Amino acid sequence: MTMRFYDTATATIRDFEPVRSGEASLYYCGATVQGAPHIGHVRSALVFDQLSRWLTYRGLKVTTVRNVTDIDDKILANSNRSFEEGFEGEFPGEEWWALAYRFEKVFAQAYESLGITPPTYEPRATGHIPEMHALIQRLIDEGHAYPALDDSGDVYFDVKSWPQYGALTHQKLDELKDAEDADPRGKRDPRDFALWKGYKVGEPETAAWDSPWGRGRPGWHLECSAMAGKYLGARFDIHGGGLDLRFPHHENELAQSTAAGDNFANFWLHNGLVTFEGEKMSKSIGNTVSPADMLQTARPLVVRYYLGQAHYRSVLDYRPTSLEEAKVAVERIEAFIAQNLEGINQHAEVPGEFAAAMDDDLNIPRALAVLHEKVREGNAERAQGADATGIASQVFAMAKVLGLTQLMSFAGSSASSDAEHAALDSLIQTMLAQRTDARARKDWAAADQIRDALAEAGITIKDGVEGSSWSIS
Repeated sequence: MTMRFYDTATATIRDFEPVRSGEASLYYCGATVQGAPHIGHVRSALVFDQLSRWLTYRGLKVTTVRNVTDIDDKILANSNRSFEEGFEGEFPGEEWWALAYRFEKVFAQAYESLGITPPTYEPRATGHIPEMHALIQRLIDEGHAYPALDDSGDVYFDVKSWPQYGALTHQKLDELKDAEDADPRGKRDPRDFALWKGYKVGEPETAAWDSPWGRGRPGWHLECSAMAGKYLGARFDIHGGGLDLRFPHHENELAQSTAAGDNFANFWLHNGLVTFEGEKMSKSIGNTVSPADMLQTARPLVVRYYLGQAHYRSVLDYRPTSLEEAKVAVERIEAFIAQNLEGINQHAEVPGEFAAAMDDDLNIPRALAVLHEKVREGNAERAQGADATGIASQVFAMAKVLGLTQLMSFAGSSASSDAEHAALDSLIQTMLAQRTDARARKDWAAADQIRDALAEAGITIKDGVEGSSWSIS
């Protein structure tokens, strides 16, 4: 079956045909590192990790790019607050770049904890200023951007110059609100958005770069267009991100990239948001939940399963019992694999029904239904004394492609014991080879030292005609 995905731009589910045969290119919006991640950030990364894993399983060479926005109004504001008199935070007087790097590491830790595969490239905005200047100049040359009408040093995208503006979110220009990312006094139209923000008195000197239009820093929307173009080219397969990024961020990305002459993304995929008992999460009402909060109460395996169990386009609603329900579900899978691990074929293919679900707009709920049904079948086979390793191999394959097996624990299984024995044997055989070499050199002291070290660890060595063997005393 051909893979099919819902494309936000066309509002249809379309067949996926890679731009380059045998390859798949994916750009998805990463963190703006002004603070610690919330579960919405991590859900988005997990969704596109699932997508990347499935594209890879289907035989494509996948290139993924996840950016880091490390210069932004909020980053500067949070840094400024740390310098204010009476500041009681943990990091007083923290420079903007130090704050950004600190939270970038927090995001990285959350991704790693949940087994999210590192992207092929993870570029920082501050490392791509020349590419941003080049893109701005292309837009000016094409008549789609202009320096501010005042002396602010800003540069704006002229939305009226691009008739297709609003195509991604299916909005008409006359219905759009004013852009709030820069002082409107320098704009031709209040809906024009900033490509470059001129330096303002009071901002850190380190947060501004020289440009043909004066010192300043990039606009948020420009950053992603420049980095996507650098790493994936003028045309690539998929641009992803959270549903909240469709407008204005992704709309502006699409406009500026296509106005500059790039075809840009062939598909736009957006994941749904996370709510708390049906309500939008908000710090003001105290109903936010962070990855750190979840990981304090549940294993990474459970958190990954929970965040990845819903269809990527649907809202994921968090309730106090959510992690417990996820724990019961995923540990049932884990236990079945552990019981049959010794005979599992770790290169088995997933069942056809599972593949069909994943091919159909990454339908994880339907795919999980297949997985759980296979677990039930396998347990029934075992209860009747039959060999369930064939079914277990399929279960393992499905769990692996969903990124679950790497977080599972199989301690206590016979296969785990075999693995531990193999690892121990490898270490001891290395020491025995060193002992044999020492004896060949007639370095009896070194040979005896190795034997004594093994004996202290409870390992008995027996020398024979065909070499040395070992056993546990």
